[in-house]
Amino acid sequence: MLIHNKSSSLENWASEISDPNTVENSNFRYNVALTATDTPYSQWQSRIMYYWYKKVKDMPGSDMGKFTRVLHSGKPDNLMEEIPTFVVDPLPEGLDRGYIVLNRPWAFVQWLEKATIEEEYILMAEPDHLFVNPLPNLARRSHPAGFPFFYIKPAEHEKIIRKFYPEEKGPVNKIDPIGNSPVIIKKSLLEDISPTWLNISLRMKDDPQTDEAFGWVLEMYAYAVASALHNVRHILRKDFMLQPPWDLEVGKNFIIHYTYGCDYNLKGELTYGKIGEWRFDKRSYLSGPPPRNLSLPPHGVPETVVRLVKMVNEATANIPGWDALTSG
Repeated sequence: MLIHNKSSSLENWASEISDPNTVENSNFRYNVALTATDTPYSQWQSRIMYYWYKKVKDMPGSDMGKFTRVLHSGKPDNLMEEIPTFVVDPLPEGLDRGYIVLNRPWAFVQWLEKATIEEEYILMAEPDHLFVNPLPNLARRSHPAGFPFFYIKPAEHEKIIRKFYPEEKGPVNKIDPIGNSPVIIKKSLLEDISPTWLNISLRMKDDPQTDEAFGWVLEMYAYAVASALHNVRHILRKDFMLQPPWDLEVGKNFIIHYTYGCDYNLKGELTYGKIGEWRFDKRSYLSGPPPRNLSLPPHGVPETVVRLVKMVNEATANIPGWDALTSG
């Protein structure tokens, strides 16, 4: 990571951002913003996420401000009274070519332009995020905080990256190994980056070689490239997020991201890639919400998976009308 202030050395900056006493962020609230659709799949995840936001919002150590579901369906849905929501337009029909995530940067562009956002910072989140511990503002001044993904490797795709990040901008290692979520970022920075993020996403999707190489993480690469084009570097925080079943212990980490299926046999052994005797996979519930009181994992399954299922069960037990709301 580099700093672009010539009066400060890289060593001084690295020390500065690692010291929580350097910058007083205790009053720097961030708006929790997630992009979502009106499909049952997106709705039930958003409801569970909002439940846990409300649980941890005012706990010691939290810098959470308001919550916004940025709904890119173009019209209100039946969660408007339950979850604070701002409706924006989807991309013109056919432009996403079935890759619905392309709507994410466009949603942020519209929200930032049209909404009144009180907080100075924004957490870009997703519906399948659960707050397992109170989350402070991890950003420092003009340096957002992001989670480093092991599969975002700009240096391994330099030939493709150069189509969007010219050599005069510098080496590709100036591109952080992140996506847009989770990221805590100053609102003013995101206002600058978002239009570039949208344009890069669309250009990448239009390029067959790039589309094939990046696949379902194309929009993540687009955000990373767009940030670098604006000379924005992220503080990389591995404790930002856990991803069961690969991360085993909750510890002091902040978010559980349940994007991967969790499959185990009755001995508590992982059977990833093969449907387990016990499983939890969000994709099992594409057309409607999971039932209340899911069975807990077998003995020996990692703490993260157990905590995930317990958190889902607590939310579904306490959200009114859980089983009744099944469609947009």
